[in-house]
Amino acid sequence: MQTYIYDAVRTPFGRAGGALSGIRPDDLAATVMRATIERTGLDPARIDDVIFGDANQAGEDNRNVARMGALLAGFPTTVTGVTVNRLCASSVEAVVQGSRAIEVGDADIVLAGGVESMSRAPYVIEKSARPFPAVGNQTLWNTAIGWRMVNRRLPKEWTISNGESAEKIAREWGISRREQDEFAVRSHRLAAQAWDAGVYDREVVTVDGVDLARDEGIRPDSSLEKLAGLPALFANDDAGSVTAGNSSPINDGASAVLLGAEGAIDAEPLARITGRGSHGVDPDVFPIAPIEAANTALARAGRTWADVDLVELNEAFASQSIACLRGWPDLDPDTLNIHGGALAIGHPLGASGGRIIGHAAHELARRGGGVAVAAICIGVGQGLAVVLER
Repeated sequence: MQTYIYDAVRTPFGRAGGALSGIRPDDLAATVMRATIERTGLDPARIDDVIFGDANQAGEDNRNVARMGALLAGFPTTVTGVTVNRLCASSVEAVVQGSRAIEVGDADIVLAGGVESMSRAPYVIEKSARPFPAVGNQTLWNTAIGWRMVNRRLPKEWTISNGESAEKIAREWGISRREQDEFAVRSHRLAAQAWDAGVYDREVVTVDGVDLARDEGIRPDSSLEKLAGLPALFANDDAGSVTAGNSSPINDGASAVLLGAEGAIDAEPLARITGRGSHGVDPDVFPIAPIEAANTALARAGRTWADVDLVELNEAFASQSIACLRGWPDLDPDTLNIHGGALAIGHPLGASGGRIIGHAAHELARRGGGVAVAAICIGVGQGLAVVLER
């Protein structure tokens, strides 16, 4: 049995503190869940499970945001929901788990996806093990992104920040500042062109009460000259090359991917899932993990890079994306993120996987066929990928 993608939808991705910052993550999730039902005419009672990814789960997205979103969307209480966490790849994980459930016969229809409000991620304080702790200073942790409350038994070199990892990859792979800035400019230019051409119109739905129709972080006027003036953020010497301009921003948003068995929904599928792959590396070099994850997914699909028509790689950092391109020497670089990527569109952690899978599926439908790879890097040293075909 195979898994088909019948629809995919997302909100525009908002900037931190921007247009979507006033919307709770469970309401963002409900937005795309409800939109999926409205677009397809599917009776929500037929959904066997809702699987949503969420990397934070420390604030309003706690207590199983998948279930909360489904209730807010008006789904019957008989429709179950589960929240999964594989950090940046949480919504890819949701799609993977949903496809497995369908392929083993445990479900006919699964609504997968993910959500993240990095604007609304709370600050947290560790709780004392004693009921009446001694008075003293406490550390306030920002849960929006990155390591927190790290176990001291982990090697210190593993627990560097994501930006420091991106800087490390740039140095080890010989990726220059100019290459990174050029890649970032390309991302903004292609994303702006795609929006102007109506490419994203079918995929994006607005959020009630918010005046935001497009991804908020795209800068059509981005240029090498402007990016060259930004300081390196993650190096203590003049050789630093990773900046705010060639890194993905902090964002808010949600995505949904409607999965079903063949014929489970009375609609023409966009694509089918034919391969899945995961891979692990040392946490401090997490940006290169998608290389082998994608290779594994292709092998399981019975495909090679020569068969691939397009790739949606989540652009956490320009150095990460360029390293992955170098790790796939048989891939035509012009097939990568042809309508821009996360450097421009944004990276709301739990929602990004649904975005890249959904966009790849819609693009295969627009083309009338082909093979696509969706791949993503994950903090703490993992990569995840799926292969789609039509």
